[in-house]
Amino acid sequence: MSRLMDSPFLVFLAAFVLLFLASRLGIFGRRRRGPVDPDEREDLGVVIATTLSLLGLIIGFTFSMAIGRYDQRKNLEEEEANAIGTEYLRAELLPAPDAAKLKALLVDYLDVRIAFYRASGRQEIDQLSARVGQLQTSLWESARTPAAAQPSPLSALVLSGANDVINAQGYAYAARRNRIPVAAWTLLFAVALAANLLVGYGVRRPKSGAALLMILPLLIAVSFFLIADIDSPRGGIVRIRPQNLVTLAESLRGD
Repeated sequence: MSRLMDSPFLVFLAAFVLLFLASRLGIFGRRRRGPVDPDEREDLGVVIATTLSLLGLIIGFTFSMAIGRYDQRKNLEEEEANAIGTEYLRAELLPAPDAAKLKALLVDYLDVRIAFYRASGRQEIDQLSARVGQLQTSLWESARTPAAAQPSPLSALVLSGANDVINAQGYAYAARRNRIPVAAWTLLFAVALAANLLVGYGVRRPKSGAALLMILPLLIAVSFFLIADIDSPRGGIVRIRPQNLVTLAESLRGD
């Protein structure tokens, strides 16, 4: 199911089809059972209202989870750009040859991180991840070697900056893997199916009301699509753009 959540359009299609079928199943059950007497109609109305209220609450809660994770990813992209920019400035504290080497590595690292944010294919992502690991090793060695040769508060500051760059990437990667739990999606679909089943079962005129029952599955499916879109780092329409990293790369090349 986690792969399904990476494709918001598939989430929309699956949700709409399943929910529409659930409402039709409710209509079929009502036809088989016959008309609802007034006492049962009142009780059924309470159950339907409660179920729809619960569904709305769960959708709102899940949407809030997705927004929180999206904001976290945006903030961590900004923090990563700040960490790289700060280390680029701290490189001036090293001797000229070491500073030039570290700066060149930071520019290459920045380009790879931008490409990683824009990548969509699994093979490309794996290649960029491997390249990120290689550059992080080179960055650490470029900062550690001068610090080990001539220990000083200034070289220690550069070494600390390299550590911040590596940590910032780790935090950003962890945030991209922090998704809405499958259990939450399962509960969301289960309550939505139950709600559409009950609404279909409670239709007064099954023949004339069948067309109107497409509205509720459609609206819920759109809600599911939006949640999945915001929660997915790469799929769908809403994505994290590496705006801060791109701005930093342009300013470094301007220097």
